[in-house]
Amino acid sequence: MIDYDKKKSVLITCARGNVPYLTQEIEQLGYAVESSHETGIEMFASLRDTEKLNLCLRTAFNVLYLLKKFACRSPNELYREVKSIDWENIISPEEYLSIVTSANTKNVKNSVFASQKTKDAVVDRITEKCGSRPDSGPDRDNIVINLYWKDDRCWIYFNTSGKKLADRSYRKLPHKAPMQETLAAAVLSASGYDGSMSFINPMCGSGTLAIEAALIASRRAPGLLRSNFGIMHLKNFDKESWYATRKEVALNTRKQLPSRIIASDIDKKAIIAAKKNAQTAGVDHLIEFHVCDFSETPLPHEKGIIIMNPEYGMRLGEEKKLGEIYKRIGDFFKQKCPGFTGYIFTGNKELSKQVGLKTSLRLIFFNAKIECRLLEYKIYEGSKDDK
Repeated sequence: MIDYDKKKSVLITCARGNVPYLTQEIEQLGYAVESSHETGIEMFASLRDTEKLNLCLRTAFNVLYLLKKFACRSPNELYREVKSIDWENIISPEEYLSIVTSANTKNVKNSVFASQKTKDAVVDRITEKCGSRPDSGPDRDNIVINLYWKDDRCWIYFNTSGKKLADRSYRKLPHKAPMQETLAAAVLSASGYDGSMSFINPMCGSGTLAIEAALIASRRAPGLLRSNFGIMHLKNFDKESWYATRKEVALNTRKQLPSRIIASDIDKKAIIAAKKNAQTAGVDHLIEFHVCDFSETPLPHEKGIIIMNPEYGMRLGEEKKLGEIYKRIGDFFKQKCPGFTGYIFTGNKELSKQVGLKTSLRLIFFNAKIECRLLEYKIYEGSKDDK
């Protein structure tokens, strides 16, 4: 059986550009980051620690617990090393198994072949020890094993998350080109949003930014929205520990917010989708929704943060048509939002020039493979010189 309290190397993966915000989250939970790279961090933690990490992290993809690392120069060597792990004490023959592989080595034809050899080693070992074997396939609902093979080194991880933590299970109506939940959380973190100031989200689309803001402001752990994690399918899953951790995390939630969250969109269907998603997330009562042009979005008296995520001109619209919209966003900030801090999240550098305001900060993010910028605009009351 896996020792729940044994600290081992844990790899927490995330999108490119999210590492600083993931690191901040982990440290705020009281853990230390040992090292980081472009798409994740490494730390030492126990399986019991991964319970809180899975429930609380907003910007992570997966929490991976290291089972074994070894030198490997051939598929047959991979098979032998993987089969030497005592899988019969980790996975029940009644479970469902998925293998996820990342291979950057000359020692194997492709990642599919490496996945096949890994799966064979796992199920062959369980069959020999237990007389039956788990089913296997691509669905990541139950047991997920991650293989990383780089040059002549391999790492085998148990994926305590299962499906990506980005899947919060609330986005029932995605509408058009929705922002991924973990990206929205990272953007909010980069803006400094912590729930203590008002948050306004014109052009809200299906509501991901507003919903993530409500989760942050209410201190509700995003993992509480999910009922299934990879760790729950371990052979020696500690139910008492899991539910105790869930209860502890849930106690931090607050029902009322110290400030307002306002979301608007000119498309009535977008607001319908956003309301439905917010309802599924349990935060619909914390968000004020409006159907209107972004320039007519009602603003609260207390100053705060405005984040807009206009189209990039790649999938949803043409660049020429969008230039005027970006210019109007600049006018909206300048004329109606003095005292606020405005942000534009965009994947189109040329369109951002149409805003007509000087940025005070530019941060790089990645929306899938699209390199994007979060552009900050300090909108001064009176003249900047007065400030």
